[in-house]
Amino acid sequence: MECLRLRVKDVDFSYGQITVRDGKGEKDRLTMLPGKLRQPLMRHLQKVKAVHEEDLRVGYGEVFLPYALARKYPGAPRQWGWQYLFPAPKRSIDPRSNRQGRHHLSESTIQKAVRDAIRKSRIAKTGSEFRIKRDPAKLLGSAVARSTQT
Repeated sequence: MECLRLRVKDVDFSYGQITVRDGKGEKDRLTMLPGKLRQPLMRHLQKVKAVHEEDLRVGYGEVFLPYALARKYPGAPRQWGWQYLFPAPKRSIDPRSNRQGRHHLSESTIQKAVRDAIRKSRIAKTGSEFRIKRDPAKLLGSAVARSTQT
């Protein structure tokens, strides 16, 4: 779900990092942006920006802002940086504000896409078995892993 809630401003191409907001424990954290994803993500953002500009042109283009940010920054819901990285294909009514805007993709859409990809690949595992498990000792070497734990 964290991936779906990413905003355009959360991706920093120059530093190659992504800021994940309100993650586990309601804390923000930084993660890397893989180099292989930079160009595809830039192309994706060009398409998303075109959709956002069209939404603005026809009088929409607002997104929900967490907490009191919409009151603090009244123009922010329409700004490019606050738009979702993965917007829904259709506009919808935000039940909190009763305004029409574009929310992020639904979690079920991603779940279906992963399930279909697994089925097409003919892998004999379920989607729940595809969690990435990282062992710092294997990734970094046992000496580095020990130094990061202290």
